[in-house]
Amino acid sequence: MKARATIADALLRDQALARNCLLLTGLAGTIAATWAGFSHPRAWWLLVLFVPLMVVSLVDLFQTHHSLRRNYPGSARFRWFFEWLRPFLRSYIVESDLDGRPFNHDERALVYARAKGDVSTHPFGTELDVYSEEYEWLAHSIAPSRNAEKYTRVTVGTDQCSKPYQAARLNISAMSFGALGANAIEALNLGAKIGGFYHDTGEGGLSPYHLKHGGDVVWEIGSGYFGCRDSQGNFDPAHFRERAANDAVVMTEIKLSQGAKPGHGGLLPGSKVTAEIAKIRDIPQGEDCLSPPYHTAFSTPRELLEFAANMRGLSGGKPVGIKLCVGYPHELFAVVKAMLATGILVDFIVIDGAEGGTGAAPTELSDRVGMPLREGLILARNALVGANLKGKVKLAASGKVNSGAAIAMNAALGADWCNAARPFMFSLGCVQSMRCHTDTCPTGVATQSPARQRGLVVPEKAERVARFQKATLDALHDIVVACGLTSPDGFTPDGLRQRVNAAEMRSIDEVYSFVEPGELIDGARDPRLAAWWRAADPESFARRS
Repeated sequence: MKARATIADALLRDQALARNCLLLTGLAGTIAATWAGFSHPRAWWLLVLFVPLMVVSLVDLFQTHHSLRRNYPGSARFRWFFEWLRPFLRSYIVESDLDGRPFNHDERALVYARAKGDVSTHPFGTELDVYSEEYEWLAHSIAPSRNAEKYTRVTVGTDQCSKPYQAARLNISAMSFGALGANAIEALNLGAKIGGFYHDTGEGGLSPYHLKHGGDVVWEIGSGYFGCRDSQGNFDPAHFRERAANDAVVMTEIKLSQGAKPGHGGLLPGSKVTAEIAKIRDIPQGEDCLSPPYHTAFSTPRELLEFAANMRGLSGGKPVGIKLCVGYPHELFAVVKAMLATGILVDFIVIDGAEGGTGAAPTELSDRVGMPLREGLILARNALVGANLKGKVKLAASGKVNSGAAIAMNAALGADWCNAARPFMFSLGCVQSMRCHTDTCPTGVATQSPARQRGLVVPEKAERVARFQKATLDALHDIVVACGLTSPDGFTPDGLRQRVNAAEMRSIDEVYSFVEPGELIDGARDPRLAAWWRAADPESFARRS
């Protein structure tokens, strides 16, 4: 009885009958029409209706290019019909998601085109309102560059690191196994292998699916220390050393907070802790898994750096960094002050914007907690430049990065490279059905259902992942050339312009403060930066009075 209930629950969860309704209708109709035809010759005409339906559904079921057509044979074609119809209706309807918020169709369309290898050009000029206060643009040069290298990389690793890493300008941001299914993780990692860029594991642990294809991996360690924890949930150096030694692991990253839900832990109910997830996370099977909002391995800026140095040593000298969504500025400054006080440096800092996030998160946190990427990135840039650490400590940006223009703009604000999550999900076939947290993702990306994951064919989607990344870096190169530069490192704040009202535009360094090297140490001109620097304490995250 229990086995039958389990099967019934699985069928209900996967909606097998609903997903295959047209295939089953075509099959049943063909059988019925054939039987009826022997008794009533005029019934043979029904085969004209049901046989094509069955054939089309079978073709969809076994093809490998489209996840929706594999998971919804026959019926998914209605989506393609409406996509074809959309341009004709675009002037009359407003696309919206399940919550009534507008879809960013242009962003999706750009990613899909590049992932599929289609032309991503656009006729009749921009559709953006160039007189809107939200409009921003990059200044181009009258003398475009003749010798810009196409695919430049960033050397990550201070002189305290013995195994520096050459990072691409665009990489896959943190998305955990568990949040994404095994096929999605495999496709992302294989795509990273094909394209020569890295794949961040997210905090859910270093799974076999991250390692299967040998793509470069950045192992993210969150407050749960999944994959390197003891029975009490504390950091286990031995476990970490063993797994960080894997050649595929090129860097490790301490997650302090994330943009989607900064300062918020999570609970994975015991019913979802399968034997596989338990093994990957080093947790007991069937028991609730708590990821606390705070770390137990450190509680002060100095202790954070000592923990990072320990991780670097345990990993054999591989780069170690921190990732955070900025909250109180003085806390970030405190980490920088601690680097000056102790001499211990992290190799990189990833700034996650509050606007980022791919899976489900509490609405209040995702909407109202944490600093947006632009302000957080500028603050981190000022902290490193003002302390004479920029260049030694590399800086990365993560948060709705979906184009070469976005990478260039972040470079102008101080980013050495960018990470992206949502565009890579789009390249896997995500259609933003907003079911990430329900385990019923129709394209097999954000689900643990084997039946739904079947729609995501790893080799096919891996090629799309690699194509999107390459096409985006090609676009970045075109912008570098147009701006008269030799690499993205040449972008500066005065080359990024922002409209402040319908009649005025300013360069970004006229809108925000950008410090000179060593300025924070010597005394910042901007009173706000000076106040935050004075409030920063290398021995505590509390505000110094």
